[in-house]
Amino acid sequence: MGTPGAVTFVVVIDVPERRRPAFLSYESAVLTLLERHGGRLERRLRTPDGLTEVHVVSFVSNAGYRAYLDDPERSALRRLLDGVELSQRVLEVVDVDGAGAQGFS
Repeated sequence: MGTPGAVTFVVVIDVPERRRPAFLSYESAVLTLLERHGGRLERRLRTPDGLTEVHVVSFVSNAGYRAYLDDPERSALRRLLDGVELSQRVLEVVDVDGAGAQGFS
């Protein structure tokens, strides 16, 4: 079970191939900001072609998540993505009790 008040998100990001280096630079910079807001990168996954990333990110509270989104340093780093059109989905998720590999049909 998770910590009371904690939140977990799955972020699915599609990256245009020609802009992948700019995206990777941005991600390397902003992921270091998570900790200051009570956040943690639980998993960082990438498709074999490198065009989609999936992040599992948790925060000790929703307020911490909001503070991360509003972080002025994070906003300033957006310049690294100038001209990069990303498709991104952010899903708040919860643990499923008793889930395991057998949970898939």
